[in-house]
Amino acid sequence: MTIYFDHAATTPLHPEVLEVMLPIYTQSYGNASSTHSAGREARSIVQRSRESMASLLGCVPTQLVFTSGGTESNNMAILGIAAARASKGKHIITVQTEHHAVLDTCQHLETKGYEVTYLPVDPTGQIHMDQLEQAIRPDTILISVMYGNNEVGTLQPIIQIGSLARSHGICFHVDAVQALGSLTSDLSTLPVDLMSFSAHKIQGPKGMGALYMGKQILLEPILHGGNQEKQHRAGTENVPGIAGFAKALQIFCSHRYEMQQKMEKLRIEMITALEKQLGPEQFIINGHPTERLPHILNISFPGVSTETMLMSLDLEGVAAASGSACSSGSIEISHVLQAMHLPEKVMSSAIRFSFGAGSSLQEVMACTDKIVTIVNRIRKR
Repeated sequence: MTIYFDHAATTPLHPEVLEVMLPIYTQSYGNASSTHSAGREARSIVQRSRESMASLLGCVPTQLVFTSGGTESNNMAILGIAAARASKGKHIITVQTEHHAVLDTCQHLETKGYEVTYLPVDPTGQIHMDQLEQAIRPDTILISVMYGNNEVGTLQPIIQIGSLARSHGICFHVDAVQALGSLTSDLSTLPVDLMSFSAHKIQGPKGMGALYMGKQILLEPILHGGNQEKQHRAGTENVPGIAGFAKALQIFCSHRYEMQQKMEKLRIEMITALEKQLGPEQFIINGHPTERLPHILNISFPGVSTETMLMSLDLEGVAAASGSACSSGSIEISHVLQAMHLPEKVMSSAIRFSFGAGSSLQEVMACTDKIVTIVNRIRKR
């Protein structure tokens, strides 16, 4: 039995999503920019999908721009605002624990003359609002903060950050790629100007994303060569991907509460089983104890390296992750855990388990048994 506990990396395509996409590949394959009937049919699919997603997210259809995924959405938001507001200032604020799609984009802007403040986090992974407030300058044009961390699951105080940003007239971007399937995100009430999404985190297709843009937001496009997406994003629309994203979001929203409850139960059951079989003092849970995504469980097993644990689990048919970069065949210490200033023995032994719609209690129990066996075997050496 293969146990897949890496849903934070990607999720399996939902059968109903595939069912929606297949006829578009084979029958409704027109270019949505074409004026003939096949093009109009494709354009109608795009429009219906945009309307469906907008109603579920709490925004108007024209505020959603379809992209190739979370990375492009983040780049589009950050680079677009930086270019559009350069005359107002060149200072950006973000957080040390952001995804590299944000961090690397900010570092790129630093080579172009922009200044970036990378806020520290506490040992649970949260920022301090007073440090954010102190970091704001007259030339600050953008604050970019992840909703829920993809490695440890910690949530940031998005409402407070957004309210502070608005009081200073600063644009606020949120990377909600990991949080989309787990949290209620009513954009009509959130003080957010830009929000990034990705389909493959909620059992939608890979290579499909979206960016929410507030009504007053102007972005300089990063792609040129066409008038698609109201000139925000050039390129032929991925019609099957857009329809698949809309269907995946519809499915997740209709089952959001029960999914949250299920993820929470699986998380608690794994922790309880580890406490019983291994002992509560033999492992450490990383991240915020309460302000967190329900589907992510980041655990350290001091004395058992991340690489050894991942390889051992893989041999046992369990797919988990370190959440950190892989370089030259060796696993590097996670930049998120480093920013949290955790002890070296905790950082070097961290494993991320992330659950999904198909995860079961039986899998959790089987995985826990394997973890206990691996930990005991290695610690006895």
